[in-house]
Amino acid sequence: MRDAAPKTIYLKDYTPFGYMIDAVELTFRLDPTATRVLSRIAFRPNPDASDNRFFLYGENLKLISATIDGNPVDLRAVDDGIEADVPDAPFVWEAEVEINPQANTALEGLYMSNGMYCTQCEPEGFRKITYYPDRPDVMATFDVRIESDLPVMLSNGNPGTVGEGFAEWSDPWPKPAYLFALVAGDLVAHPDQFTTSSGTDVSLNIWVRPGDENKCAFGMEALKKSMSWDEEVYGREYDLNTFNIVAVDDFNMGAMENKGLNIFNSSAVLASPETSTDVNFQRIEAIIAHEYFHNWTGNRITCRDWFQLCLKEGLTVFRDAQFTSDVRSEPVKRIQDVIDLRGRQFPEDNGPLSHPVRPESFQEINNFYTATVYEKGAEVIGMLKRLVGDAAYAEALELYFARHDGQACTIEDWLAVFQDVTGRDLTQFKRWYSQSGTPRLAVEESFADGTYTLTFTQSTPSTPGQPDKAPQVIPVAVGLLGQNGDEVVPTQVLEMTEATQSFTFENLPSKPVASILRGFSAPVILERSTQAAERAFLLAHDTDPFNRWEAGRSLASETLIAMATEDAAPDAAYLDGILAVLRDDGLDPAYRALMLGLPGQSELAGALHERGITPDPMAIWQAIETMKQAMAQTAQDTLPRIYADMQIDGEYRPDAEQSGKRALSGGALALMSRQDGGAQAAAQYGQADNMTQQLSALACLLSAGKGADQLAAFYDQWQDDRLVIDKWFMLQITQASPDAAVETARRLTEHADFNWKNPNRFRAVFGALSMNHAGFHNADGSGYALLADWLIKLNPVNPQTTARMCSAFQTWRRYDADRQALIKVQLDRIADTPDLSRDVAEMITRIRGA
Repeated sequence: MRDAAPKTIYLKDYTPFGYMIDAVELTFRLDPTATRVLSRIAFRPNPDASDNRFFLYGENLKLISATIDGNPVDLRAVDDGIEADVPDAPFVWEAEVEINPQANTALEGLYMSNGMYCTQCEPEGFRKITYYPDRPDVMATFDVRIESDLPVMLSNGNPGTVGEGFAEWSDPWPKPAYLFALVAGDLVAHPDQFTTSSGTDVSLNIWVRPGDENKCAFGMEALKKSMSWDEEVYGREYDLNTFNIVAVDDFNMGAMENKGLNIFNSSAVLASPETSTDVNFQRIEAIIAHEYFHNWTGNRITCRDWFQLCLKEGLTVFRDAQFTSDVRSEPVKRIQDVIDLRGRQFPEDNGPLSHPVRPESFQEINNFYTATVYEKGAEVIGMLKRLVGDAAYAEALELYFARHDGQACTIEDWLAVFQDVTGRDLTQFKRWYSQSGTPRLAVEESFADGTYTLTFTQSTPSTPGQPDKAPQVIPVAVGLLGQNGDEVVPTQVLEMTEATQSFTFENLPSKPVASILRGFSAPVILERSTQAAERAFLLAHDTDPFNRWEAGRSLASETLIAMATEDAAPDAAYLDGILAVLRDDGLDPAYRALMLGLPGQSELAGALHERGITPDPMAIWQAIETMKQAMAQTAQDTLPRIYADMQIDGEYRPDAEQSGKRALSGGALALMSRQDGGAQAAAQYGQADNMTQQLSALACLLSAGKGADQLAAFYDQWQDDRLVIDKWFMLQITQASPDAAVETARRLTEHADFNWKNPNRFRAVFGALSMNHAGFHNADGSGYALLADWLIKLNPVNPQTTARMCSAFQTWRRYDADRQALIKVQLDRIADTPDLSRDVAEMITRIRGA
């Protein structure tokens, strides 16, 4: 583990590495506890560098030998690596090191997962493999030889010579070390082939452990679909003759885009109707697309330094969202993304972990793989496309690929292509990359003599390190509806650049109803005083699918807040509106299912905090329970018909059509279970032939305080399937009542199948506990203490997963003084842990110090 002593790295201090690399040759002699790595690297001085210090990163390496041009070298140990005196001319560095993959529980560098050798090098794992200038702006071609008695040995690029006990791979495209990958093990392939638009045949393989071969077909189809889409929409063709995906059980992230050898968390690629839900299928489809799209936006064009992480991640998230919108439902995808943004990124943006899309500094880069970099980064791309238009966006992307192929780039390079194509000055727009926090957009309206005026005022609260905020460019998509529901002014994008700005619409016969921020055109918090009647009108008539959903969401949020703080009754207008949507058979079932959903408990807590009200987790939970009961009663005559209409005859398909029907039938079943005591859910569980229906029925039963027999049967049926058992762990905690959630989690940590060193299993328990908002925030502090106990235990084993799970505490300042005091005790306890990892130390310092 690295030293936890803080060492802050600043964007402003960037300097190029003093040497360039012409080629890298690596030989791996694999052994579980004593792998030998031989490197041969051709260096030459970098003419653009001002510092010619020769420094190589290295961590947990046992140096066997090192030479320069065949001569022994005098090495000096320094922080994070070694340095040496080198010739002022091209030279060859050769080294041999020994590493211990079996002991590498941090899952960075080369490690073992159930007998399989695997790597994870992003962001700084390659330095755990051999001495190297482990930074993204140092790019080189790699030739790799793997020596082992294992049957499958894979690396980046195209396959070369294969013989008894060895395999060779060559990657002709220069890449940074973070994109290096190696896998070796007893694996079987699910093969296929893809022919590119220029006629090149590409061999495709998904490599899995024996027994998982029947879970690869969907992933392979998603890969081929992604390859076709990237050619058709972005003109990007694949550039090797082989593309491999490997499923790995022990993996800190969802997946990794290593050039030609994508490594996936098993949960992000393995799927079958019997073991995976519709949500799993959609997630797998999106992640496979995301990692494939990185081939151009991340691999061929990479980031100069880790401050530019959003350059590849924000753009690729935006591209995978476009893909899902095209192959499924654009309105549904947009709503899902905004729910996720508000649930994950907004709290991050408005709390102690707030940072710009492009940070100015960091101590541990692992901690900046965040919703702000990914999801807000994607929103910034979407705003840019909305401002310049589809045609200019496409032209700018063509220029970006042509100008920067093979380079390590910056946000400035990215924005420059748009400025060159459009002639626009994007200096102010660039503030979206440099300013943290979520802007608030307040709106006032007036109408006189046929002229309707909207006046917007933007402001962004202070965030850590940024007390003052300048106005940003905000694209505000607006449409106007007449009193009878017709659209009198179609969607226009108003470009706001000032702190306060007015826009007028003339020659209107009567005061319109404004539909503002259509499609969620900017990641802002809209502050607008409207009556429930106007929101109900928009729910009934808005032609923009997102804003129609938003009107219902706003109505739900307002009535739930009133119920949680004033003991109010559920709003009749909301209940009537949802009933009307539920009965509208002309709407997409997936959209109707989303309309049935209520704001989450954490989202409501954040909304209360925004208003200066201290949220009471139990009051919020009770309000939601009361509302669900009211919805069930209001729709009791309609729900059985909806449930029946959404049943599907024939073979299961995880496509948009069937998934939407199952989502709506699941939503109807959840409400019906509040009326029939779970009778229909029990029947569905007994008849289910797919995981979506089986799991939704089990969730309904557990939520109703029943289902003990089904829960035991579920475990007996699936105990040998690790991914399904993750669901079994998670469901028990998310469906537990607030007073039982912590004890349920504690009990499950004592279960024989709780492998706390596996990131998926750890998240299945403690991610679920943090999601059970009222349970985690139990007034006795037991949830805080239990999570802290396990974070302290996990820290020396897997600092990355530990640090990410610390974010469960990031909103602690929202709550009452007693809860804050209880959380502070746990934060202090974690901070005072001996040998705390650098990852966790930075997270706790940021969370605690706000």
